[in-house]
Amino acid sequence: MSFDPAPLFAVSLIPYLFFLFWLRRSEALPLLAERGFQLTLLFVAVTIAAAIAALRCCSAELVEIDWLHGGAEAFLTLGNTVLVIGLLLPTTKKG
Repeated sequence: MSFDPAPLFAVSLIPYLFFLFWLRRSEALPLLAERGFQLTLLFVAVTIAAAIAALRCCSAELVEIDWLHGGAEAFLTLGNTVLVIGLLLPTTKKG
């Protein structure tokens, strides 16, 4: 039996978008930390594009094409770095 996780992945974006909406309205975190969470969506978009590119141009899964996989993962590193810096810096007002 084969299970395709793609629909579950797509549905999981809905609660994350609600989280980002709540985060924006609540002003619970510094703006830079909020940007780190938002960059996670950029990572998801880049990963999807890289996976499609790997399938179309190389007839392979993303994990098999190191330079594409590493490039996509770099966006996760960027988002996590921005998030941590935002949490470590002194709190300032948004806006």
